[in-house]
Amino acid sequence: TVVCPDEVEVGEIMLVRAGERIALDGVIVEGETELNLSALTGESLPRFVTKGDEVLSGSLNESGFIKVKAQKPYGESTATRILELVENSALKKAKTENFIGKFASVYTPVVVISALLLAIIPSLITGLWSVWVYRALTFLVVSCPCALVISVPLSFFGAIGGAGKVGILIKGGVYLETLAKTDTVMLDKTGTLTKGVFVVKEVIPQTKREEILTLASIAESRSLHPIARSITDCVKVSSEGYAFTESAGKGVKAEKDNEVILVGNLGFMLDNGVKVEEIETVDTVVFVARNGKAEGAITIGDEIKEGSQKGIEELKLLGVKTIMLTGDNEKVATLVASKTGVDEVKSSLLPQDKLAEVEKSIEKKKITVFVGDGINDAPSLVRADVGIAMGGIGSDSAIESADVVLMRDEVGAIAKVIRLAKKTVRVVRQNVVFALFVKFATLILSAIGIANMWLAIFADVGVAVLAILNAMRMLKTPQ
Repeated sequence: TVVCPDEVEVGEIMLVRAGERIALDGVIVEGETELNLSALTGESLPRFVTKGDEVLSGSLNESGFIKVKAQKPYGESTATRILELVENSALKKAKTENFIGKFASVYTPVVVISALLLAIIPSLITGLWSVWVYRALTFLVVSCPCALVISVPLSFFGAIGGAGKVGILIKGGVYLETLAKTDTVMLDKTGTLTKGVFVVKEVIPQTKREEILTLASIAESRSLHPIARSITDCVKVSSEGYAFTESAGKGVKAEKDNEVILVGNLGFMLDNGVKVEEIETVDTVVFVARNGKAEGAITIGDEIKEGSQKGIEELKLLGVKTIMLTGDNEKVATLVASKTGVDEVKSSLLPQDKLAEVEKSIEKKKITVFVGDGINDAPSLVRADVGIAMGGIGSDSAIESADVVLMRDEVGAIAKVIRLAKKTVRVVRQNVVFALFVKFATLILSAIGIANMWLAIFADVGVAVLAILNAMRMLKTPQ
C-alpha cells in the first residue's frame, strides 16, 4: 500500500525498492543494500547497510530491496528537521538597512523646512521677499536628491545585470553590500570543490590498463552503482552470455564457459580465495581477478574540479579565510583540503553540524558566506550572511535557499562575485560622496546668494547625469 509519509506510524514496516528514497528514519529488518547519502551528508561514497542498521529519511536506495521499521514519526525524521532548519535559519537572518531610504526620510523634510525658513525669516527682517524667496527656490532645486535616488540603485542593478551575463545570478543588491565585507567563506566539498561524481583515477598496473578495465566493465555492465558506472564509462564492452552473481556492498562475479571474473573489494577477493595485496589510498579500490588469479586493481574517487585551487587562491588574495565543511571522513577531507589549499577543514558533519559552524562564525562578528549545492546545505545557505549555490548541479532546495546562484559551478566565480561587490560599493560611495559634496556646497552658496538658478540646475541635473554615467560602469561584464 502506498501512503503519505505523515500517515506512517512508528513501528510500521516500509518497503524500499532500488531507486527509491527512504521516507522516515528507521532500522532495517530485512535485506541489504547501499545507500546514497550525498543529499544529506555530502558523502560521495555510498554506504553499505544491512539488517539491524539505522537509516535516515532522504537516503537513496542504490541497489537492493529492503524493509525498514519506522522509528520516528514524519515530524521528527531527518528530512523534515532539515526543512525546519531552513525555515528557522531564515528567521534569524539579519536584514541590511537601506541607506538611501533611511537618508531620504530625514534629508527631505530637513531641506524643505530649511527652504521655508530661508524664505520667511530673512524676508520678515529685511522686507526683501522676492530676493529671499528666489534664494529659497534655488535652495530647493539644489537639494533634490535625484543623483542619490537614481544612481545608487542603478549601480546595484547594473552589477546584477553584468553578473547575469557570466552566469552569476544575484537575488538582490543587499547581498552585494554584504559580500563586499566578506571575512570568511565556508565551502561544501562534494559538488562544490569536487565534481561530485566517481571517476577512474588509476589502474594498477598501468601496463595492463585496457585488459583490467575490460574485465571490470564486463562484470559491472549490469550494475547501476556509481562506482560501476565510472568503470563502464571508460570501456564499452559486450557482456552477452555472462551469468552474474552480486554480493551487495562487496563485489560481482561474472561467469561464462570456463571464465570467471571477480570484481570487488578486498574482502570479496579473500572470500573467493584470491590473494591480493592491500592498497593504501583514500580512494575506493576495486580489485579485478580472472579464474582465481589477481589481475590488478582500479582506484576510483571523486575528482577535484578544475580551477578549485586557483579559486581558493583568489579568495585568499582578497583577504578571505576559507573553511571546508563536509560530511565525508577525515582522510578524504584532509586530502581535498591539501590539494585545494583551503585554510581549515571540518569533516564528518551532518546538516545541523554545518549550520552550527556557520552560526559560530556569525557570532564572532564575521561576515560569513556559505557555498554549497545539496539538500544538506540548505539550512547553512539560508543562515549565512550570504548563501551561494552551485546552480549547475545543485539541488532545487539549495538554489531556492541561496542568495547567489553560480550557474557554471566554478569556484573561481566566488572571488569574482566578491570583487564585483567591492567594486559596486566603491562606485556607490563615489556617487554618494560626490553628490553630497556638490549639493551641500551649492546649498550654502545659494543660501548666501552666490549660486543662481543655473548653478542650482547643474547641481541637481548635472550631478545626477555624472553619477548615472559612473554607475553605468557596473554594466560591464565582471572579470
